[in-house]
Amino acid sequence: MLRRVLFAVLALAVLALVGAVVMLVPILTHESAGDSGQQVPEGFATQATATGADGRTRTLSLTATDGTEIDPSQLQPGDELLVHGTGFDSDIGIYVSICAVPEIAHEKPTPCLGGLPEGAMDGEAAGRDTFESSIWITNDWAWSAFATKRFDDAATGSFEARLLVPAATQEGLDCTVTRCAVTTRADHTASSDRVQDMQLPVGFSQ
Repeated sequence: MLRRVLFAVLALAVLALVGAVVMLVPILTHESAGDSGQQVPEGFATQATATGADGRTRTLSLTATDGTEIDPSQLQPGDELLVHGTGFDSDIGIYVSICAVPEIAHEKPTPCLGGLPEGAMDGEAAGRDTFESSIWITNDWAWSAFATKRFDDAATGSFEARLLVPAATQEGLDCTVTRCAVTTRADHTASSDRVQDMQLPVGFSQ
């Protein structure tokens, strides 16, 4: 009986180790593909297109929930936006949230409002088709059970994210003072890769 228990414990330990290796290998072996090629618009914007160092042409756009135009300079906490993207590399997961626009071009957009996607740590985020202030999109089989959703079409790198506008001041970031934008950026498995960075500047109504 004891031998069976020890064998079961050992088997579980091996499975846990294999799982950890599967999750860590992409993080440790990923090589940056360069930058997205986007020049962040000087003013407010609801659409932007850029061709990255990887040769992909990415488009990011914002609409209201009914598909109509929005005024990106007058966001309010609680607003619900649809964030549309196409041309993204579906092999690199992304976070979608409102982040500071870097002072130096092509640096990582950070910090961001919204924090980690709700439920991401325990897998409760997966498949939840609701508006969230931070969204995690990935097709990686080891991580997709924790992410908010997968890319809608892996071949075209397209997605639609349901973004809930959070309070303008969070996590040490005040978007009434600092220039902010609806942002896509590579997730933690490729955090130093800037090729998925796209930003649409937004403002908060006072």
